[in-house]
Amino acid sequence: MDRALIIVDVQNDFCPNGALPVEEGDKIIPVINKLMGKFNKIYASKDWHPEKSLHFEKWPVHCIQNSYGAEFHKDLNTTKIDEVFLKGTSNSDDGYSMFEATNINFEEFLKKNSVKKLFITGLALDFCVKATALDAHKKGFETYIILDATEAVNKEKKSEIIDELKKEGIKLVVSSDLLVVS
Repeated sequence: MDRALIIVDVQNDFCPNGALPVEEGDKIIPVINKLMGKFNKIYASKDWHPEKSLHFEKWPVHCIQNSYGAEFHKDLNTTKIDEVFLKGTSNSDDGYSMFEATNINFEEFLKKNSVKKLFITGLALDFCVKATALDAHKKGFETYIILDATEAVNKEKKSEIIDELKKEGIKLVVSSDLLVVS
């Protein structure tokens, strides 16, 4: 199978009560867990910042390497994740896109594993999910965002973000489109 489920940054600090929470960010987790049963290849990313990072000049301190905030949310079924990609790992690296992962070259990894289609989920639609999708599309991958398996920081601008993604050629689907397929 040439497709993979991509889970972007479903970490404690991006969920309610985290250091940089996405409102209702944890509500997407049951959807992602259900989707896992439809994919043979499942890859996830983690924001993985050092304690002192220029990234924190723009954002509150979050997802510090080896901290509780950087761990995957407890409700995410991590047993099905095949590989984890770490991003934002240096003092000067923002690491929005999974294609900026520093522990493994994401693009080379996908090609080596014959992945041509990416179905992207996670947090947050307006930042890391969007950056990952745009990079994937630019690099020639057939790119989908599963809308009910992602949430935006700025919900008021969600429709603008969706319009922008459509204009860029990103395909938008909902989980029910995938869950009914055998």
